[in-house]
This record gives sequence, C-alpha cells and structure tokens, in this order.
Amino acid sequence: MNRFALYHAPLPGAFADAAAEWLGRDAATGACPAQPHADLPALTANARRYGFHATLKAPFRLAEGETEASLVQGVQDLVATLRPVLIERLELVLFGGFLALVPKGDTRALNSFAAQIVTGLDRFRAPLTAQERARRNPDALDTHKRALLDAWGYPYVLDAFNFHMTLSERLAPAQAEVLLPLARAHFAGVVPQPYLLSSVAVFGEDDAGVFHLRHRVSLA
Repeated sequence: MNRFALYHAPLPGAFADAAAEWLGRDAATGACPAQPHADLPALTANARRYGFHATLKAPFRLAEGETEASLVQGVQDLVATLRPVLIERLELVLFGGFLALVPKGDTRALNSFAAQIVTGLDRFRAPLTAQERARRNPDALDTHKRALLDAWGYPYVLDAFNFHMTLSERLAPAQAEVLLPLARAHFAGVVPQPYLLSSVAVFGEDDAGVFHLRHRVSLA
C-alpha cells in the first residue's frame, strides 16, 4: 500500500450493499456489481476508486519507521478511548456539487470524534512533500485552511470538517437533476436512521491508485 486513510465505512449489510451497487465497487470485498444507471460509471469514477466512505483522516504516506501494523495498533489504542457516535439522520443532498449523504441534527460529538482521529494519529503521517501540497491547490484556500493543510496535511479538518459520504463526481445542474432522485430512490429504506458510527476503517491505496478496506476497528 502506497498510502493509508482513516475512514468511516458502513458495516456489512443493506446500506453497504446499496452503496457498492451505486458506485460499482465494494472496497471491502473487491466485488464490482452492476450499477443501476447507465450514466453512473462515468459519474462515480473517483468515488469508486476511493470506495464508499466518510473521510476522518485523509490519505497520507506513513511516517518513517511506521508500518501498516503499527498504524492499525495506533488506531486500536486510540479507538479504545472513544465512544460510538449517534448521528440523528443521514440525508442525501447535493454537497458542493457532489451527491453525498450528510448528517442532520447536532454534529458536535461527531466533529469532536473526527478531530480526535486527526490529531491523535498524526504521528503516523509523513509530512507533505511540495508536490503533495501543490495538489491540494493551496492558493485557492483561505488563510485558515492553508494553516490546517500545513499543520495536519489536509485543509478540511477540525473546525473546517464536514462529515459526508460521497456518491458522485461534481455534477452539472442537469446531471444532478437526473441523479439526485434516482439516488434517493436507490437508498430509500436502507440507510439506518438514526445512524450509529461504531467503527473506524483503515483503507490502503494500491499501485493503481485504488483504495481497499484493509482493517475495521470497532469502537468501545
């Protein structure tokens, strides 16, 4: 694995299966089910590569001396001190032009949980190279987000964090008009409400740039 990421991914079941069908790939099993709409292969390409998830700590190279095994142990040690988070509701919306499931209701516990993952496991992250930093397009960020990028390797953390589970590329308005009702119908009745975030998933990126669910660590 070239890089690792700390994500939340749904437990096996109807929700995970529906997401795998929508994206055309299951990051846990490697299965590639048929997608339910002809436009989806092109409009879910990046989401399919990353696997269905919500980012807690964005992809990073391991720091010198760290291994996949030491990362997993670090996740286990931290997660043993954290409690599951109950999300009042997940709603399928357009989020910055992307189809995504986002939380509704009080997100303070969720945001605090994500912040502890980012800060508590940062010792495993190698510093950004100049090329990696440039790929985050820092000139398009405000001063605060540039500071977060330089401190934590990713600009959308801590007070800039927004939990979301992405289901598409950025869509043109006409594409969104077609796909949003299709997605809502596809996920109707399969997203647990309320939604319990009860595990952290360690994903790894292979040489082809595809992410795989390597380990799942349950919360206490």
